[in-house]
Amino acid sequence: MAIEKELLDRLLAGRDPQELFAKDGLLDDLKKALSERILNAELDDHLDEGQVAGLANRRNGHSKKTVLTGTSKLELSIPRDRAGSFDPKLIAKYQRRFPDFDAKIVSMYARGMTVREIRGHLEELYGIDVSPDLISAVTDAVLEEVAEWQNRPLDACFPLVFFDAIRVKIRDEGFVRNKAIYIALGILPDGTKEILGIWIEQTEGAKFWLRVMNELKNRGVADILIAVVDGLKGFPEAINAVFPQTVVQTCIVHLIRHSLEFVSWKDRKPVVPALRAIYRAKDAEAGLAALDAFDAGYWGQRYPAIAQSWRRNWLHVVPFFAFPESVRRIIYTTNAIEALNSKLRRAVRTRGHFPNDDAAMKLLYLVLNHAAEEWKRAPREWFEARTQFAVVFGERFVSQ
Repeated sequence: MAIEKELLDRLLAGRDPQELFAKDGLLDDLKKALSERILNAELDDHLDEGQVAGLANRRNGHSKKTVLTGTSKLELSIPRDRAGSFDPKLIAKYQRRFPDFDAKIVSMYARGMTVREIRGHLEELYGIDVSPDLISAVTDAVLEEVAEWQNRPLDACFPLVFFDAIRVKIRDEGFVRNKAIYIALGILPDGTKEILGIWIEQTEGAKFWLRVMNELKNRGVADILIAVVDGLKGFPEAINAVFPQTVVQTCIVHLIRHSLEFVSWKDRKPVVPALRAIYRAKDAEAGLAALDAFDAGYWGQRYPAIAQSWRRNWLHVVPFFAFPESVRRIIYTTNAIEALNSKLRRAVRTRGHFPNDDAAMKLLYLVLNHAAEEWKRAPREWFEARTQFAVVFGERFVSQ
C-alpha cells in the first residue's frame, strides 16, 4: 500500500534527515504510535465481545511496558480493562520482545556470532543492553524446532547421499571431549539437495551407523542408490544391513586430500595430476594399473604412504569405475558437503568449545539451515548424470 505524499511531508516536516532512522527517531516514533493504536483497537474489540456476551467491562487506564524491537527499546502504553481479562495479541502479557527481535538474534547466532558478539552488536547499533540469559533463551527455543526437524518424514529415494563428519569440542561430565558431528546430505532425483540429519557421537562404529540407517528408514527412506563416505568406521556393514542394494563409494575428494597430507607444499602441484590418472581411468583394471604405476614411479617412491592409503580403500573405490563419466563427475567434483563443512568449521572456530551437546546441535542446525536457504537449483553436473542414473539403476531411480 502506497503512503500518500502529503502524509510523508507532514511526518518529515521539521525533522533532521540524519536522525530519521536513528534511535528514538521517526521510525521508533512510528513503531510506538502504530503499536499503541493496534493495542487500543484490540481492547475495543475485546470490550465489544464482552458486551455481546452480556459481561460488564470497561477501560481502566494504561500501564507502561518496555519492549525490545529489532532496532531499539520502546516504552508503550498498554491499555487495561477493569476485569483484567484483556490479553493483547500484538504484545502478550509477559512478552518483552517483538518477534522480529528474536528473529534478529537467531539470524546472528546462525551466522556463527557468539553471545558476546551478539550483545556487542545490539549495543553498538541500537543502544540495547541485552543479557546473555535473554539471548540463550531466544536461541534455546530453537531446540524444539530441531527435534521436529530431526524427525520429519523424508522422501523414499535418494540417488546420492554424502555422509561426512567434523570434530568439535564439547564439555561432557566436567571434561572437554572431542566429539564427532555427523552430517547426511542427500540429493533427490530432481537434483534438489536436502540435509537429512545431524548426529553427535563421541565414537563411531557399526552400532551407531545401524541406528542412523534405521532412523532414516523409519522416516520414509526406502532406497539409497549410492552412499559416498570418507572411511567411516563400521559404515558399509551398517548401511548394507538396512539398504542391501546401496553402493558404498569412498569419497574421491577426501581420498585425494588425505593423500596430499603426506606431501610437502612444494610437491603438491605435480602430485595431483599423477593421482588424476588413477581415478579418471576407464575402468577398475586400468585404475589399478595406474595405481601400480604411480606406486612404482617417482612420487610413489617419494611418498609411499599415498599408494598404501589408496590400496586400503580400494574395495570402496572400485564401484566408482562402473559408472559413466557424468555420474563419476557428480561424485568427485561436487563441493556441496565441503561447502557445508566450511561453514560449520567457521562457526565452531569462534567458540572454542560448547558447554553441552544441545548447544552444539542448536548452532549446527541454524548454520546448516541458513546454508540450505541459499540452494536455488540443482548442481549443473546433475542434469547429465540424472539420465545415466535412470539407465544404470532402472526402476530403482525411475519409479520414485
